[in-house]
Amino acid sequence: MFKTISDPADCEVRSVIRFLNAKKVKPAEIHRQLVEIYVENVMTNRMVRKWVRQFNDGRTNVHDEASNGRPSVVNGGLVAKVNEKIRENRRFRIRMLF
Repeated sequence: MFKTISDPADCEVRSVIRFLNAKKVKPAEIHRQLVEIYVENVMTNRMVRKWVRQFNDGRTNVHDEASNGRPSVVNGGLVAKVNEKIRENRRFRIRMLF
């Protein structure tokens, strides 16, 4: 029996996927080996296939990329306006911002 590793870093798991994929191991076998070592909640078979596909398409980076999520509406100008309103009226309430 192998020693299991709990709570691995995402980049560690992706590195293992990249390594095994370079050795021409099939995605299903990669997933089976990941589950064997990193326990069952490591990564789904579908996600392993996704990463194998990305590595086959030329991706080499195993780290997360910057997300394209919703842009922040908070900026220096907004913070300055809120601070100004608070200084004008010490009994300021959030409702008054609307």
